[in-house]
Amino acid sequence: MEIDVRKEGQAVIISLTGRMDAVSAPQFDRTAEDLLAQGDRRIIIDFVALEYISSAGLQSILALAKRLEPVDGDVILCNLGGPVKEVFDISGFSIIFPIFDSLADAKASG
Repeated sequence: MEIDVRKEGQAVIISLTGRMDAVSAPQFDRTAEDLLAQGDRRIIIDFVALEYISSAGLQSILALAKRLEPVDGDVILCNLGGPVKEVFDISGFSIIFPIFDSLADAKASG
C-alpha cells in the first residue's frame, strides 16, 4: 500500500493506493500516530485508489477515530468504491463515519 499525506488548510488528506490489510495496516497506524503527534485533528482519508481493505484496515481507521474523539477530531472518508465500499457497508462502518462521494465534498464538509 502507498500512503500519500498532504495538508490543505486545517485538514490532512491521506490518499491510499493498493491494498490495506494486515501487512500494510501497521504502516497506516504509524502515519496516523505521526499526524496525531503533530497536532492534526481533521483527517480526510481518500480511498479513490484503494483496491481492497481487510478487517485489519477497518480496525486501523476505527482506532484513529477513537484517538481523535477526546480532542474533538474528525475522520472523514471519501471516494469509496467497489469492494472497499462493500466492506464498509457489510461491516456497518458506513454508518459510523461521514462518507462523501468526492474529495471536494469531504473538504467542504468542515
